[in-house]
Amino acid sequence: MPENNLILRKIRVGDIKAFEALFREYYEALCRYGLTFVDTTDEAEEIVQELFYKIWKNREHLEISFSLKAYLYGAVRNNALQYLEHLQVRQNYAEHFAKQDKTGILSPDEELEYKELNEKIDSLLNELPERRREIFILSRFEGLKYSEIAERFDLSIKTIEAEMTKAFKELRKLKNETNEIG
Repeated sequence: MPENNLILRKIRVGDIKAFEALFREYYEALCRYGLTFVDTTDEAEEIVQELFYKIWKNREHLEISFSLKAYLYGAVRNNALQYLEHLQVRQNYAEHFAKQDKTGILSPDEELEYKELNEKIDSLLNELPERRREIFILSRFEGLKYSEIAERFDLSIKTIEAEMTKAFKELRKLKNETNEIG
């Protein structure tokens, strides 16, 4: 593990060569492992690439107290399972939407309202700080429990609750400001 600590220290201070070495060492094996969860190589590669992106993006705060290899494999597993949950949520939403609209066709007015509502929601969410937005989306759109989100972000449940409270407060404030303008 001393070698892991050295690599992590180098990555934390922005050593791109150390990061690239880590990437080259684990990328293919992690993609193969990811493929045991998802259907396509593209999906597995996307999951692994996203993991490495997050490692680099959050490198200054990266703390791994056990095996780096175990951390990477565990993260791929968790991210793949999250991805599958997200697909299931999307499928459930599509099925629910199809049941709501028996004809399968929205009127032009309904379609416009739906589009405008989605744009307004996206706009409001984009105003939130990144981590808070991610937590909110995982909770409200992907149906994750606070405990699951806390585990994913390596935060306490209380922190997730506080972030959600702040998100709701900010969204209400932004909604009110938007309504006053529009």
